[in-house]
Amino acid sequence: MTEGNNIQEDATGKDAVPAGVPAEEKRSEEAEEVKKENGDSKVSVPEQIAVAPGAEEPEFVHPEGGWGWVVMLAAMWCNGSVFGIQNAFGILFLSLLREFGSEQDDDLRFKTAWVGSLSMGMIFFCSPIVSIFTDILGCRVTAVGGAAVGLVGLLASSFVTSLGPMYFTYGIVFACGCSFAYQPSLVILGHYFKKRLGLVNGIVTAGSSIFTITLPFVLSGLLEKAGLQNTMRVLCILMFVLMLAGFTYKPLMPVKPSSNGPGKCPPMKEIFNLNIWKSLGYRIWAFGIPAALYGYFVPYVHLMKHVEERFGQDANKEVLLMCIGVTSGVGRLIFGRVADYVQGVNKVYLQVTSFVVIGLMSMMIPLCHVFGGLIAVCLLMGLFDGCFICIMAPIAFELVGSKDVSQAIGFLLGLMSVPMTVGPPIAGFLRDRLGDYNVSFYLAGIPPIVGGAVLCLIPWVEARRKRREKEEALSKEQDVTQKMIDQEKAQGDAPSKIGESVL
Repeated sequence: MTEGNNIQEDATGKDAVPAGVPAEEKRSEEAEEVKKENGDSKVSVPEQIAVAPGAEEPEFVHPEGGWGWVVMLAAMWCNGSVFGIQNAFGILFLSLLREFGSEQDDDLRFKTAWVGSLSMGMIFFCSPIVSIFTDILGCRVTAVGGAAVGLVGLLASSFVTSLGPMYFTYGIVFACGCSFAYQPSLVILGHYFKKRLGLVNGIVTAGSSIFTITLPFVLSGLLEKAGLQNTMRVLCILMFVLMLAGFTYKPLMPVKPSSNGPGKCPPMKEIFNLNIWKSLGYRIWAFGIPAALYGYFVPYVHLMKHVEERFGQDANKEVLLMCIGVTSGVGRLIFGRVADYVQGVNKVYLQVTSFVVIGLMSMMIPLCHVFGGLIAVCLLMGLFDGCFICIMAPIAFELVGSKDVSQAIGFLLGLMSVPMTVGPPIAGFLRDRLGDYNVSFYLAGIPPIVGGAVLCLIPWVEARRKRREKEEALSKEQDVTQKMIDQEKAQGDAPSKIGESVL
């Protein structure tokens, strides 16, 4: 039984005082017992009693299943529908060009491309704000509200007759709704799973791979038969189901009590959780991953154009996307399960491995003069891309704990939005200046390797922190023990001194 439970039992059972024992004496005996258990005589007891009504997290036991499997399927649908639609924008891109002009209009191509870029960037850019709403309103309300906003944005996009309003309806409203629906799906899994969290995250994130592989075929048929507007209205069905899926996010962990009391707005220090930044390991992680992503997505954006330039327009470049999508889904399932067997923050080494492999594969792309070589490179890239994605949430839980994980994930995704937006345009600029993509791919492999090397510091930093906390706890325990010994000596010497003075 934990300390919180012991204290609760003592606090609730203090009225049951045996006959003949004074109440003051009983309370003093209870205080001594709490001192011996906690190793702290004054500070920890009032704090524990104060938060006892809120059922502090250390006593929480994850069910590791039950309703959690339904939540897992709902979260899987969320990942699939959100990123399936986003990743299929290339199919919608061509239809938008035909709808608002011509495929040969370079200026229109540039303007239309920004619709998809803005949408993907907003999903991650809004994440810090989403994390605050998740902490205040809970996963269920945030997810359902976000899906409803995304539904409105996508439905409004189906009635747009020019490109300008599409920036707002699709690039901002729809994307913000997706962001508010997506992040709670990662946080709620920690309410139901701990030992199986890696496997569950692997299954959930595999949803985006499944939708990414299948949705382009569905969209191609719909666009051909029903047109762009009606296709978008059909996609609204995915968002409606996503809204229903959000209702399954039943929270299990207790909500942190606000110091202002119920019904009042919490102070800024509770809205913006600064505890996550006190962890050096999290700070390294939160800046190491964005540093690695400056080159991470360059192959995903420019690989198709590189294939056309090297192997011709007739090259079966869609096979490469298929290879990345399939092995990414497989990698999420495999490495999600592997992460459950890796203790603590050592899970970071899996991300380090994924960054190093993806960086090396990016450098290998210009060296592949045979199409089969590119297929092998894409298979490996997809496999370790799945590894990187599926263990983000488990690492966040390890670094900051379940109570702070919402904003930990939110701020990380927000920081990721910058390199995801900046990296590919830089690579495109280098291609325009140098005439080919070779230097772009070589340079794109450097940031993932450097970022992976930085992440190697995290297990060492966390081990040092735990060792220091253990030494401090041991030192406090020794101080308390010494004080108790001194007090017992003083009480033992008192009768003898009184006897001497009487004689």
